[in-house]
Amino acid sequence: MGRLGLALIWLLHWLPLSWQDLAGRALGRLLWCVNRERRHATLINLRLCLPQLDESARRRLARRHFGRFAATALERGLLWWSSPERLRRLIRIEGLERLQALEGKPLILLAPHFVGLDMGWSRLCLELEMVTMYARVKNPAFDVAIHRGRTRFGRQTLLSRQDGLRRVVAEIKAGRPFYYLPDLDYGRRDAVFAPFFGVPAATITGLSRLARLTGASVVPVLTRRDGVGYRVIVGEPWNDYPGEDPVADAARMNAYIEAQIRIGDGAEYLWSHKRFKTRPPGEKGVY
Repeated sequence: MGRLGLALIWLLHWLPLSWQDLAGRALGRLLWCVNRERRHATLINLRLCLPQLDESARRRLARRHFGRFAATALERGLLWWSSPERLRRLIRIEGLERLQALEGKPLILLAPHFVGLDMGWSRLCLELEMVTMYARVKNPAFDVAIHRGRTRFGRQTLLSRQDGLRRVVAEIKAGRPFYYLPDLDYGRRDAVFAPFFGVPAATITGLSRLARLTGASVVPVLTRRDGVGYRVIVGEPWNDYPGEDPVADAARMNAYIEAQIRIGDGAEYLWSHKRFKTRPPGEKGVY
C-alpha cells in the first residue's frame, strides 16, 4: 500500500494545484467516513475550543479540516519531486527580510501545526539551511520519501528525539535556524498546563528553555493556503521572551496560536490531534 500511495502522489504532482486540491477534498470526505477515531477527536476539540458554534457548524468546520489535511498530504508530491522554480511560484514568503536580518544569529522558528507546515519548511529550505526534529513514520516507503523530501534542498538537518537537547542547542548556537513544532500534546514530561482556548492543555516548555539556553530570537512562521498556492508568513521576533515564568511563556505561545486560528475559517489547524489527551491531576479524560 505504501508504494501504491507514493505512486499516486507522484502522478498527482504533475497536475495543477487546483486539481490536487479537488483530489484532496475527495480523500478528506473518505477519511471523514472511515476514520472514526480522528473524527471523534476533531469534534471534541472543536466543542471544547469553539463552544460558541452550534453542532452543525462544528461538523462543517471538521469536514473542511479533513479536506485541507488530506489535500496537503497529497500535495507533498510537489515538495518531493517538483522543481525549485515551481515551488517558488506556488509558495510565497512574506517577511523573509526578518530572517535575513538575523542571519548567523541563534534563531528559533515557531511553526504551529497548521496543515501546510511542510510547505513552509520546503520553501524556506530554498533560502536557508535549517534544523528540525523528525519522527519516523511506520511505513518504510513513506519514511524514506519524507526524509528525502525534507532534505533535498540545501544542507538541512533532521534530528530525532534520541539525539537529545544538546545537539539542538549546538545547532542553534551555530546560527542554524531551528524549525520548531512544540504545540502538540507530548505527555506530562517537561510540560506545564497552560490555557488553550480557555482549556488547560499540556504544553511543553521547550520553546522558552531553548531560547534561554541559546539566547535565540523566537520568530513565528505560519503557512496558510490561499487562492493561488500557499503563503509562508514570517512574523516579527518576539520581544521580552522568554520571561521568568515557564507557565506564562507556554500560555503566550498558546495564545499566539489561538489568535492565528481565529484568522480565517480555522480549518487549517490540526484539530484531529488529541490536544487535550493529557489532563491535570484528578481530571477525567475528554476523548
